[in-house]
Amino acid sequence: MNLVIVESPAKAKTIRKFLGRSYQVKASMGHLVDLPKSQLGVDLENNFQPKYITIRGKGKVLQELKDTARKANKVFLASDLDREGEAISWHLGNSLGITNKEPCRVVFNEITKDAIKKAFTHPRNLDLNRVYAQQARRILDRLVGYMISPLLWEKVQKGLSAGRVQSVALRLICDREEEIKAFVVEEYWTIEAKFSAQGAEIPVKAKFFGRTGSRMTFSREEEVNKILHELKGRDYLVHRVQVKERRRNPAPPFITSTLQQEASRRLGFSAKRTMMVAQQLYEGLEFGEKKESTGLITYLRTDATRVSPVSQEEARNYIEEHFGKGYLPEKAPHYVGKKGAQDAHEAIRPTSVLRNPVSLKKYLSRDQSRLYRLIWDRFVASQMAPATLEQVRVDIKGGEYIFKASGSTIKFPGFLALLKDDRVVNPEEVLPPLKEETELELLALEPIQHFTQPPGRYSEASLVKAMESKGIGRPSTYAPTIETLKGRGYVVREEKVFKPTELGFVVVDLLKNFFPEIIDVDFTARLEDRLDKIEGGEIPWLDVIRDFYAPFQQRLQVASEEMQKVKLEEETGEICPQCSRKLLKKFGRYGSFHACSGFPECRFTKQPQAETGVKCPMCDGEIVERRSKKGRLFYGCNNYPKCSFVSWDKPLERACPQCGAFLVEKKGYRSSPPSVRCSNKDCDYRETAAVKKSRKK
Repeated sequence: MNLVIVESPAKAKTIRKFLGRSYQVKASMGHLVDLPKSQLGVDLENNFQPKYITIRGKGKVLQELKDTARKANKVFLASDLDREGEAISWHLGNSLGITNKEPCRVVFNEITKDAIKKAFTHPRNLDLNRVYAQQARRILDRLVGYMISPLLWEKVQKGLSAGRVQSVALRLICDREEEIKAFVVEEYWTIEAKFSAQGAEIPVKAKFFGRTGSRMTFSREEEVNKILHELKGRDYLVHRVQVKERRRNPAPPFITSTLQQEASRRLGFSAKRTMMVAQQLYEGLEFGEKKESTGLITYLRTDATRVSPVSQEEARNYIEEHFGKGYLPEKAPHYVGKKGAQDAHEAIRPTSVLRNPVSLKKYLSRDQSRLYRLIWDRFVASQMAPATLEQVRVDIKGGEYIFKASGSTIKFPGFLALLKDDRVVNPEEVLPPLKEETELELLALEPIQHFTQPPGRYSEASLVKAMESKGIGRPSTYAPTIETLKGRGYVVREEKVFKPTELGFVVVDLLKNFFPEIIDVDFTARLEDRLDKIEGGEIPWLDVIRDFYAPFQQRLQVASEEMQKVKLEEETGEICPQCSRKLLKKFGRYGSFHACSGFPECRFTKQPQAETGVKCPMCDGEIVERRSKKGRLFYGCNNYPKCSFVSWDKPLERACPQCGAFLVEKKGYRSSPPSVRCSNKDCDYRETAAVKKSRKK
């Protein structure tokens, strides 16, 4: 009997069916050995040697594995194929007395019958360079977390933490908020026009450019009015028509970061939710009449865009059969990954394109089905021919003034036949056939007032994109980093974007002053690069730790002596309704709140209530902003609990012109604008909220 050890029971269940009775498959339930939680766990006087212990509560699992291993003919370590998985196998090998003299490590990119059987015919030795890279990362994270966090507890408040990756991610969010605060709004105007051509069914929509060869901009309404006066009554004709053909290539298959970004954009998934569902698809699910169990996607923590020739050939056959030979590129495409990507891995793809999303839908949960379709569509589209677009640019002349119009049409859909993308061709920009010197009739001129917009706050998708592009963290760290920032109360998520709390700003400011390297984006990226070099066998892991620790220790000494205590509590001027002591403003994971100064004897708390200026429709109270236990913003009456009025939508001061009930602002879905609706469910009154101020001429 051979013993196979994997991380999870779900993975063990799937693999067990492929290997047969001569293999016993057990799960380690993740890491069994790690640094102790109660102490630093790194011997600073002895070359930073880690002090590994059995994780509390895992002793029984480890003992069971030891007992089974003693009876086994051979033990195979089959944890995940990344650094973390290699480290799990290394710790298991040490605990079970397995030497690295003979091959015992089995890795596979997908949990399918063929992949598993092939992997077990080619076991390898443990990759110690990969283990050392993980160990170096773990020690670096421990040094930062366990040496800076106590300072924050002492100088700010209990329960805070600093991290090598999390603190830099927090800085990105705080720096963006500072940019927004410093942004100066400026007014500007544009002019849009509609023209008609004889015999054309649709109008030509164009934007004012300026005089011939010179663009004109307007910062005040008076400037626009002057030009409008000159534009009226002129004769207009098509001055120039440029037709260009361009190709639109499909995007490469997903890597971890792009999967998280697209799942956020298309499905509204958080990074954590995306990874949880993807893990289920990877480890294997039962489907079909025979309840077969197999992994549906390849390994989900990857930064490589490479795909295997076998999967490409299968995809090409599928495309030819279902779309036609014209939808195949001459050669299977090769996508170049970013610098430093672990090319031994593959991109995230379905384990077989023959298992299309429609055939699996009834066997998967809603989340599983939607994410699988996203992955399947992206992979198949990545193997299809480019789309061919015809792009038309038109200059319309009226005397010395020029208007410009542009539009695109799809000549050959290519991959767009599968992967519909509204961003490729905007129906609003379709132009009728036009020839040069064609006379046009001016139908309307519309001056539009705009205001420059500050940079947007980070959403989960854009934060992951920024972390990836700047080299902060790795595929396995994006989701847990975001969860830590929310859990510590450093940021709150409002309207799907992150806003730093006062606590987050305090922590970032302290780290900027005393640990500038720790919170420096470039320094963190260089450190990640050095970890990659450890994995590649280019530099010893101890050199990386030593180079980091010497200046870090000096910073710690200065910080412990000079960092001043930050007082976050403020008196509110209010009295506790339960014990008549003072109420204090404090900070928690969802921002500020009011709490009794008599804590812990008195545990009264309440959320500060921002007024909306709207009267409660159920009593004489005022509508105020409130937060749910999960931090979600909603609106309720300030007379709660006497009055039970609540609303997820923001109440407005205006009354419905149809029924007299109060109006609410309904948030737009994805890219659609917000709308104003009646709060009365029986009333159908609705209006689109103004997103620009325009004036017809």
